[in-house]
Amino acid sequence: MIKEDTHSTNGKIASPLSLERARLALAISAGKLAGASGRLLGIGGGTSLPGLIARRIDPDVLKSVVGASKAKKIVITGSNGKTTTARMTAAMAVNNGKRVSHNRAGSNMLQGVTSVAVNFADIFGRLNSDVLLFEIDEGTMPLVMPEIKPDVVVITNIFRDQLDRYGELYSVAKALDKTLEDLPESSTILLNGNDPQVANFGLKAKAKRLFFGLETTEIGTPVPEQSADIIRCIHCQEDLQYKVAYMSHLGLYSCPNCGYTLPPLDIAATSIKLAPDGEAPTHVELRTPQGNMTLEISLPGLHNVYNAAAAIGASLAAGFEKDKLPAALVGLKPAFGRLEKIQAGDQTIYLSFVKNPTSFNLILRLIAQHPGKKHVLLAASHTIVDGEDFSWLWDIEVEEVAQDIADVVCSGNKPEELAMRLKYAEIPIDKITRIADLETALDAALKNAGPGGTLYILCSYTPTNQLRRIMQKRGWVKHVWQE
Repeated sequence: MIKEDTHSTNGKIASPLSLERARLALAISAGKLAGASGRLLGIGGGTSLPGLIARRIDPDVLKSVVGASKAKKIVITGSNGKTTTARMTAAMAVNNGKRVSHNRAGSNMLQGVTSVAVNFADIFGRLNSDVLLFEIDEGTMPLVMPEIKPDVVVITNIFRDQLDRYGELYSVAKALDKTLEDLPESSTILLNGNDPQVANFGLKAKAKRLFFGLETTEIGTPVPEQSADIIRCIHCQEDLQYKVAYMSHLGLYSCPNCGYTLPPLDIAATSIKLAPDGEAPTHVELRTPQGNMTLEISLPGLHNVYNAAAAIGASLAAGFEKDKLPAALVGLKPAFGRLEKIQAGDQTIYLSFVKNPTSFNLILRLIAQHPGKKHVLLAASHTIVDGEDFSWLWDIEVEEVAQDIADVVCSGNKPEELAMRLKYAEIPIDKITRIADLETALDAALKNAGPGGTLYILCSYTPTNQLRRIMQKRGWVKHVWQE
């Protein structure tokens, strides 16, 4: 066996502590070099590679850097809304004069979360930050929670997502709930009270629980949509009753059998005025433990009301000044691929990353409110990263907008799957084109839209990144890490 040489040049044995510091410095330096090289070569923005390299050298790099920092540590997780909620929270922190370290580009797996520590720390692991803000993939939470030990944890929602990777909804929920048990009493858990599954989290936790959500009957439907994931009580399996359903299974619910019901909401949207054309702004009256607030949200859609309420809750739990929070939501731009408006010469593109029935249906309903017939590009990837199971396509409510579709180009590595779903929605075959190559498909869809026209792109994770790279090369957008 080869033994590590722990002797210094003067003959004294180096202490374990000095070796740990040297390993940490080497890990951070190597990670920073990898990130800089990726940016220089134009192959990446250093959003995940630095963490991957650093962990190979020092598996405790995240734990060491974050543990040594006195900054407030905020974790945001859930199926949908993580990136936008995190960006809203970051904007609120900045409005409060805080220095923020954040995986802003949305790289939320283990290596991306670790890259926050590597990119923002100096080579000795020292962070010059007041707030450490982590967007974390729900499947990664069990790996990183013990290393971060956050002050605030936000769980936005749990929807069916990548069943071949995560397993069933209940297994994801159980694993997430388990991560909350070891949080100390000084921590705060912020849960979506409108989600019957999420509202039941943290019962064994010592940390303080707070609930956010919507509490109005001005909007919504009498029953959940057909693709809703939770329709029965999680305790007794009786069908839940809804006073109003907002999106998927989120709403004002109760169980007629065992009495399980919506918890009292600490942060609640009590009045919501959505723009009639599917655009922004959205006007919201919000109740909080520190008093009522009036919000003007510059992002469209009901889902962004949830995101704003979660961000307000996280900010208050972190001790930010209440009066400085609303201004952060005015002028906020969409994160990449979140109904992102892109100018391509005289044409307009709306780029939307859709990964499950809930997100897809939300975007369909929003763009249906835009005037005129819609020119659409759909792209899906049948990969491990995106999810190999395409069965969720049949829970997309395409039928609701079929009459508004002028033409559709289907692309990605399974265009025939998309085309078949559209056919069953009774969209005429002559309006559907299949083109596997994304750049060719983009050009064909833009040609369909015509001069001065608008194109709506809805696609899964890999095609979103690929299309954005094409657009970046054409000068229509910046690199994700530059925004």
